[in-house]
Amino acid sequence: MRSPWLNKLSLILGPRPPISWLLLCFVSVLALIAVFGSSSSNTFDSVISTPVPEIYTNYRRLKEQAAVDYFELRTLSLGASRQRELELCVKERENYVPCYNVTANLLVGFKDGEEFDRHCDVSRLGKRCLVRPPKDYKIPLRWPAGRDVIWSGNVKITKDQFLSSGSMTKRMMLLEENQIAFHSEDGLIFDGVKDYSRQIAEMMGLGSDSEFFQAGVRTVLDIGCGFGSFGAHLLSLRLMALCIAAYEATGSQVQLALERGLPAMIGNFISRQLPYPSLSFDMVHCAQCGILWDQKEGMFLLEVDRLLKPGGYFVLTSATNKPHGSALGAKKRDMLTPLEHFTEKICWSLIAQQDETFIWQKTADSHCYSSRMQNDVPLCKEGYDAPYYQALMPCIAGTSSKRWIPIQNRSSSSHLSSAELEVHGKYCVSPEDFFDDLQFWKSTLKNYWSLLTPLIFSDHPKRPGDEDPLPPFNMLRNVMDMNAHYGGLNAAFMEERKSVWVMNVVPVRARNTLPLILDRGFAGVLHDWCEPFPTYPRTYDLLHANGLLSLLTSERCSLMDVFVEMDRILRPEGWVILADKVGAIELARAQAAQIRWDARVIDLQNGSDQRLLVCQKPFVRK
Repeated sequence: MRSPWLNKLSLILGPRPPISWLLLCFVSVLALIAVFGSSSSNTFDSVISTPVPEIYTNYRRLKEQAAVDYFELRTLSLGASRQRELELCVKERENYVPCYNVTANLLVGFKDGEEFDRHCDVSRLGKRCLVRPPKDYKIPLRWPAGRDVIWSGNVKITKDQFLSSGSMTKRMMLLEENQIAFHSEDGLIFDGVKDYSRQIAEMMGLGSDSEFFQAGVRTVLDIGCGFGSFGAHLLSLRLMALCIAAYEATGSQVQLALERGLPAMIGNFISRQLPYPSLSFDMVHCAQCGILWDQKEGMFLLEVDRLLKPGGYFVLTSATNKPHGSALGAKKRDMLTPLEHFTEKICWSLIAQQDETFIWQKTADSHCYSSRMQNDVPLCKEGYDAPYYQALMPCIAGTSSKRWIPIQNRSSSSHLSSAELEVHGKYCVSPEDFFDDLQFWKSTLKNYWSLLTPLIFSDHPKRPGDEDPLPPFNMLRNVMDMNAHYGGLNAAFMEERKSVWVMNVVPVRARNTLPLILDRGFAGVLHDWCEPFPTYPRTYDLLHANGLLSLLTSERCSLMDVFVEMDRILRPEGWVILADKVGAIELARAQAAQIRWDARVIDLQNGSDQRLLVCQKPFVRK
């Protein structure tokens, strides 16, 4: 027989609520007890605070689990059915890169090299699935060991391809059983890269390559970078060297560079511009990159000119096989005649030539273009600068930009000066907001670093009074900020001297802060997250996104497609940190469960509706 108070409660509430609502109420009570019973302060750090010695329970895990259960039950109470986990893709898709299906591109009529371009509307995966790692895949070695030694089973390159490789950078590898060893910075194996870098510096009038930074060269776009040895050397000189190369089904330059922990992405400009704004790089480098620069009436050189900052350098090294005697002079004349003719039109100066290396410098005088009456290359229209894979343009860009600042006139500091910051205008960021953003990310990064510990994703009890063990300083190398804003997370990593590099992604429908990010000396790119990112599978250790989920809810694409793409580019045992509003985080956690990620929801406990979703991708083979 029911008690009188239950009968009264039934009259008030009506029919008996579903069991999910009762469970929801029960877990909510537990969550409230956990929150109000916490002795930690009302800050972000309280999420990772140490329990008092008298309580022999992992109290922090209890609160986190209560929050997780609350979100699960809330999803059930709303009537949403639990989705099944996605299946693994077939073995043939282990190295699948969307948008680069050469066969499909040929069938629809692309030719003259355009079949190797990015065409996301042509090739679609169809049914969603998770790209599995190869059978011999192993977790990469930690940086810096992973820069010089990688597992050969992690990349798609055959022994025959390795042996037949003939370029300077590709020869700087040693194949030993299941490993590939590269040029070492100690110079004991090869010294060709250091000699080559020193040669370029001397041709520019510098004493050594250590003076690149002081001479204004901080960012380098390395076209057709081989397997990254030159870029690795430049990184040791505090330069940001970003490798781009065309898609390759096997023996990929970009895949090996990323496997080594070097900045790289798939990119070529046979018919379309690269997804960077004008005036992005201090140097563009091409060593045997395979581009015929005198074709298409100089369109390729115009794209380099668009990307180069005023006073920047274009370094071109021709084929390694050197002809002898008069043949050498004939080859140089044949190669330079069309280039010399066109580079004069676009106000470049050939400042040095040595052996097979040539260096041009872009003018720092924007009036040079209009002052040459014989110049038949027009200036681009005012306001033209939205380079998201649009067609190559036969015009000179950037001359009227406020960012037309010669690289030699910049401050020697790694930070932007007030004058350099002002050229971006208050519509982008005010000096006050810029400083506040840096301080915010410095604090946030410390909290992130504390959260990236296996303890959160294990059931091992923590001894009373023990601090959470911090992850090793080099547990991460390749980091992507999927909604980079001003590049504050990148700056915080640098301030903390973490051994990472960050690919700063600015969504095409967000405020375009990419010029500011590139001017800070960081790597960055425009991208539409309704499309796959131009990289190979398993190439990033950490994916971070602050506010991206809310931005994508108004997009034309499915959020699940974005998560499947994130899983494709994330390495096994890699991490994901998503910061957003509570509703977006609830939805994201359901998506994470479908793609088999281990996930925890973190309440910031600062009175806001912001939450964190911290995930780790498991190592799943089958």
